[in-house]
Amino acid sequence: MPDHVHMLIGLNPAQSISDLMRLVKGDSSEWINKERLTSFKFQWQEGYGAFSYSKSQIDNVVKYIINQQEHHKKVTFLEEYIKLLDNFGVSYDERYIFKEPI
Repeated sequence: MPDHVHMLIGLNPAQSISDLMRLVKGDSSEWINKERLTSFKFQWQEGYGAFSYSKSQIDNVVKYIINQQEHHKKVTFLEEYIKLLDNFGVSYDERYIFKEPI
């Protein structure tokens, strides 16, 4: 998708999600800029969303990721993200919700 990425990652409980995301975002930004894949300096927005799923849900998550382009024709990323937060009972401040790309 042009405005976000979904990743399904198996994480060891001893690993930190924040450390993983710092590496993923930092290394990918560096690579995108080094390879000049955009006409501007690329950088990710601040923050990220992380949700856990049980092993029994992996097939559904993979299918969702594969079909996200079709899915996002009906529901925008922002609408979906807020719905996920609501469904998972995550309280949030609107000031810190992802912004639509400019």
